Amino acid sequence: MTRLDVGPESAVVHADEPTPTTDGPRALLLEFRAVPLGGVRGMEVHRALPQRDLPMVGAWCFLDRFGPQRTRMRVEPHPHIGLQTVTWPFVGEVHHRDSVGSDVVISRGALNIMTSGAGIAHSEYSVGEEAIPLDALQLWVALPESRRAGAPDFERHDDLPRVTLVADQGETGEAIVVLGEFGGATSPATAYTPIVGAELRIPAGSRVHLPLHPDWEYALAGVEGAASLSLPEATLIDPEHLLYLGTGREDLVIGGDTDTVVFLLGGEPFEDDIVMWWNFVGRTHEEIVDARDAWEQGSPRFGHVVGHGDERIPAPPLPGVRLTQRRRRV
Repeated sequence: MTRLDVGPESAVVHADEPTPTTDGPRALLLEFRAVPLGGVRGMEVHRALPQRDLPMVGAWCFLDRFGPQRTRMRVEPHPHIGLQTVTWPFVGEVHHRDSVGSDVVISRGALNIMTSGAGIAHSEYSVGEEAIPLDALQLWVALPESRRAGAPDFERHDDLPRVTLVADQGETGEAIVVLGEFGGATSPATAYTPIVGAELRIPAGSRVHLPLHPDWEYALAGVEGAASLSLPEATLIDPEHLLYLGTGREDLVIGGDTDTVVFLLGGEPFEDDIVMWWNFVGRTHEEIVDARDAWEQGSPRFGHVVGHGDERIPAPPLPGVRLTQRRRRV
């Protein structure tokens, strides 16, 4: 999905500040923020990543939730570089088309993952001409140096592994491993860094254990209900908050008074600081300018989205400052 906004976090200008290390546990509760998209594409979108103080969690560099709402989605062809898009729906159907020939409809339980490499374009429509119930997570994964200049690709996966979450109170929970590895299970979706993205489902009144890698950093995004943790202070995660956990944890106990769903993000701290603007993830200002120019000039770098004519989303103007690498401040 495209960023139809380009918020102030797009041009970070504190690159001369030291980057805090990630060598220890944290318990930083961050609020999702509403992003007004407006116009005919008006949708309720709430953004958890990037945050000004926390641009990434592992290789995860973007997390939007669009919904729950009743809407008609029409996101016309737009470009990406240097990232993977991960679409994880809760309600409704989304029609994905891209410039490598993919033309698929995704619904609950299925994963779309698109790898841009050096350049790809795609569109996303809700199914049908009328507004429908729609709710999904849209995430981006920054590609490492070894893959970000490669060829574009697209995968769809309908059969994802599930892991039982051992309970010390109540019933066991369940994790769906969307991307990467968790609890000894590995998603079939292609990942290019050590990473995890998993939907965690916790029955009402239960407290379950999450097995973690101590050298990975993690965060939990609320989806449904309110998850409770003791870190050592009691912490609640609801659908309006992301809890950044840092590194250094081998196990985490999480529970909920009602049926609760959270999404786990994690992975090895990413190898580079990134420059992220609009739909592009790079390493330098010049890379972003080149990608924007290529899109505006109709370069074959991004290909043509199957099933579309000339419709496309134009790139917004660049800001009046030099784009610099995002640095964490927590």
